[in-house]
Parts: sequence; C-alpha cells; structure tokens
Amino acid sequence: MNLERLKQAEEEFLTEYPGGFAHPQMDAIARKHKMDKMIALAQDGFARQHFKSPALIVENMAKVVSRSSLVSVFEKPKFRDFVQMLPIEDKDIVATGLKEVLYGDEAQGFEQMLAIFQSGKVARWPLMTVCQTYFRPDVEVFIKPTTVKGVIETFQLEHVHYKPTPSWSFYAAYRYAINEMKSYVDPSLSPSNAAFSGFLMVSMGQR
Repeated sequence: MNLERLKQAEEEFLTEYPGGFAHPQMDAIARKHKMDKMIALAQDGFARQHFKSPALIVENMAKVVSRSSLVSVFEKPKFRDFVQMLPIEDKDIVATGLKEVLYGDEAQGFEQMLAIFQSGKVARWPLMTVCQTYFRPDVEVFIKPTTVKGVIETFQLEHVHYKPTPSWSFYAAYRYAINEMKSYVDPSLSPSNAAFSGFLMVSMGQR
C-alpha cells in the first residue's frame, strides 16, 4: 500500500470537504444513497430467524438488489428474474450460502452462492457483495470493478490481484486491504466502508 498517496488523498479531501462525510455536500450525496434505510432493510431481512424460509431470504435479497443505488440498473432485472425462476432446492442453496457468509463459514457460503449464480450468468461482483455490504457496513466491501481496479493501481495494493470472475480469495484480500487503509485516515472518511470507497473514488477523479 502506498501510504503517502493515501495520506495525500486524505488531506486533499478534507481540505475540500472539512468534516469528511459530515460536510453538507458529502452528506447530501450520502442521503441520496439512503444508506440507513438499506442497512435496516438488510439487517432486518437477513435476521437469523428468517433463514428458516429460503424463499423469503431469496426474496429479501432481490429487494436489496432492486433498491440499491450501488447496483447497475441493467443488473437488477436480470437478478430479479433469475431468482424468481429458481427451483426451491437452488433457493435453499443460495439462502444457506448467504447465511454462512453472514453468520458462519464465509468462504464456503460465498462459493455456494457463486455456483448457483454462475448457472444463471448473474455471478457478477456487485451482485455477489451487495447484501453483506449493507448487512455489515463497517466490515464488508462492495466490489465495483472499475473502482476496485482503480484503487489497486492508484494505492499500489501489491498483494491484491483483481480478476473479473468472483472468488472468495480476492474478496477476502481486498476487504483486508480496505479495512487496513481505513485505519490510517480520519474516521470522518469512513462512516461506512461504502462511504470510504466513495472517498477513494473522489480522490481518483471518479464520481
């Protein structure tokens, strides 16, 4: 990691937006993403007791995807149509996989979901990471390929190698890197990991 470049980005951002994401302009952008509502939707929808019903969990996943400002408008209908048509046994695999990602063996759960999503050609990074991003906003990371590739290059994350096909190994490595980077900057830049990624995007000239 290029710490000097990160600290420079922090200084420039806080100079332009004193208070970080508490700055009125940044706060207005954050409100557009409705993070509080999305976090509540995910945490309520993926509460442990709901996993007794795989169909409900898959339905709640579709709700999160459809209402998320992070997911492309082109990916939303594809995902909705795919999960609606899933046979109950596949819904069970997806729901069990998400339960493991959120409450148990993350790697196993990720691979379970990936296998089913690949069968419907919806195994894309945003769809593989959006639910946990809202469920644990201070820990998990949303993988937007353009942003991620920019972060890796700009901040010289030498041990993180992006590949377009989702994998647990990359997700875990990138998540570790983001949480490490976050620890070196002012907390006002990371009210959530999604916000911290927004700071990195701005520092790279992405909007």
